[in-house]
Amino acid sequence: MQKEPEYQKFNARLLPGIEHILGVRLPVLRKMAKKIARKDWQEYLKTACDDSFEEIMLQGMVLGYANGNLQEKEPFLRMFLPKIDNWSVCDSACSTIKLAQSQPQEFWDFLMEYLHSPREYEVRFVLVQMLNYYVNQQYLPRVLEAIDRVDLKLYYVQMAQAWAVSICYRDFPQKTLPYLKENHLDDFTHNKALQKITESLKVSKEDKAYIRTLKRKLN
Repeated sequence: MQKEPEYQKFNARLLPGIEHILGVRLPVLRKMAKKIARKDWQEYLKTACDDSFEEIMLQGMVLGYANGNLQEKEPFLRMFLPKIDNWSVCDSACSTIKLAQSQPQEFWDFLMEYLHSPREYEVRFVLVQMLNYYVNQQYLPRVLEAIDRVDLKLYYVQMAQAWAVSICYRDFPQKTLPYLKENHLDDFTHNKALQKITESLKVSKEDKAYIRTLKRKLN
């Protein structure tokens, strides 16, 4: 792997508490992952090392780039998800693993198994997959319901909930507004969702002004 000391320091600042960061840029990892995915990707994932941030990131990318359906990738996904210990690996894996596009219902059922996981980044993986691939006419009600049913009150889960709600509102404002008025999110997450909506360049000034009136007072 092509390591860069300065990039290692930069990444370490973004990921406090995460050790064994080598300093390899994402485009380099993606190039490696595509090369591995064209070969015996299953054998690679069976024997892959977990010694660094980049090696775990690489596994998620290979899972995304490899040819194969959910049934072929499922055992490897189940091995990979518990290894995620930061938002960067989680979100990069979500942007690469696109099974929702080819098998939306099957992959939704798989994701729902992890909605109430006690692991912070397994739940975040579910939420980021939903906001990336399921905010559409067919799945919007289920997405909002799933967001509302998350019961793990950890920071990177809460931020993903807020992010997901903001994407729902951005794409379907009228259908998401009733949820904003009445939901079971904790006050921190609810207010973060409103903040993310008001930061969007795709929401009108008038709508942003109204969204701000829904803010809850924190105790």
